[in-house]
Amino acid sequence: MLELVFILPILAGIMASFLPAQLGRGVLLVAALLHLQITAMAWLGKLDPSLPAYFSTAPEGMLVLLVTSFIFLFISIYAVSYMKETQMDNEPIFIGCMLFFLATMSMVALADHLIVLWIAIEATTLVSAPLIFLNRSKAALEATWKYVLICSVGIALALLGSFFITLSMDLGNVHVPLTFSSLVAVASQLDAIWLKAGFIFVLIGYGTKMGLAPMHTWLPDAHSQAPSPASALLSGALLNCAFLGVYKVHTLMYAAGMGDYSSNVLIVFGLISMVIAGIFILNQPDYKRMLAYSSIENMGIIAFGVGIGGLATYGAMLHLIHHSLIKSSLFLSAGNILLGYGTKLVNKIGNMAKLFPKSFGTFFAGFAGISGFPPFGIFISELLIIIGAFRTGHYVSVSIFIFCLILIFAGASRIVMRMSFAATDQPVLVEEKMMRVVPSFILLLTSLVLCVWLPEDLYQTIINAISVIGGAVNG
Repeated sequence: MLELVFILPILAGIMASFLPAQLGRGVLLVAALLHLQITAMAWLGKLDPSLPAYFSTAPEGMLVLLVTSFIFLFISIYAVSYMKETQMDNEPIFIGCMLFFLATMSMVALADHLIVLWIAIEATTLVSAPLIFLNRSKAALEATWKYVLICSVGIALALLGSFFITLSMDLGNVHVPLTFSSLVAVASQLDAIWLKAGFIFVLIGYGTKMGLAPMHTWLPDAHSQAPSPASALLSGALLNCAFLGVYKVHTLMYAAGMGDYSSNVLIVFGLISMVIAGIFILNQPDYKRMLAYSSIENMGIIAFGVGIGGLATYGAMLHLIHHSLIKSSLFLSAGNILLGYGTKLVNKIGNMAKLFPKSFGTFFAGFAGISGFPPFGIFISELLIIIGAFRTGHYVSVSIFIFCLILIFAGASRIVMRMSFAATDQPVLVEEKMMRVVPSFILLLTSLVLCVWLPEDLYQTIINAISVIGGAVNG
């Protein structure tokens, strides 16, 4: 039964919420491992939905689900050691909400029904908000309220966009189930004006959750204040789920013959996000906020690649995978740095290469990877997007794209070099534990391996996901 993918973490989350912390940690690890196994079975076509009117194994959804489940396992391994080190309050609530978060994101990945997708994305907001507020500081409270309010407004706009899509069905005299698979088959009969309006509202609504500028304002605060395992999930998994909602409606637009319209809108929002991220990364005093703005940049890169189409769409899907792996690793490394130095301020951290060598290694390698340096996969994905943009004649857009990449690298490199090599009198508060370093290393290693060897099943999943909007390796 395909629905086990989200039923399992729901049951595990309920159990962990009422168990002692020590047992709850075990439940978290077991549930993460079982979830990855069930996800692999679903990905390989061994599980069918019991409710085909609401859930399906669409290739783009399975890709997001696979990435989410994979990084969740290693984030959970890290979280167990992190919780022992920090002695956090309300640990059962933290574990329970982590599992509920996994459940709702899994539901997003499997959702085929327009309203079920909306419900699942809204649910991700509700179950992840306690993770941001866990420290109960004034800054955490402000970040949580911004997250809930801004994302809820965005989700409300996405619901309105969904209503507009149903209205396009009524005006086009279309009578099919309200599922993406059914709508794509009859997309040419939908009313064009209301379908366009629906896409714009869905893009703004889910784009808010995705972190596209200028709807991104909740993201730096939330990622900065959440505990590092939660930050890794927010950036490495949640943003992909919101992108999935945008991608499905873009697919509908393409099937209706309005792909150029939605593509141009995605290009504009993608470039705006990259420009905003580049500006705010410069002289950023908080390294976790720097990573958050990097997430905004990378969501812009994905939107830009999908908007360009052809080969760039393939690059965008590769980018989604590698960004999740590398950014999750970076946030886990940032958690180690926060434990070691006791501060998120860049100017109070230095000489990591000597004082904190293991975390320095993963953090610096992650910085190289997220900046697009080989041998990490983002080098390949960004190169494919650039080539795809030149092939399709988007010379001005790709010039802005390349300029933003350089600007962001310049801003981030100053921060990372300062933290890594500058002299400091700040003492290291805790020693490095291998259980808090190995997950980051494995996530980075996975990105490196996928750069040189992409399994055939994974490659075919990507091709199936992008072919519906004209994406292709030779496009």
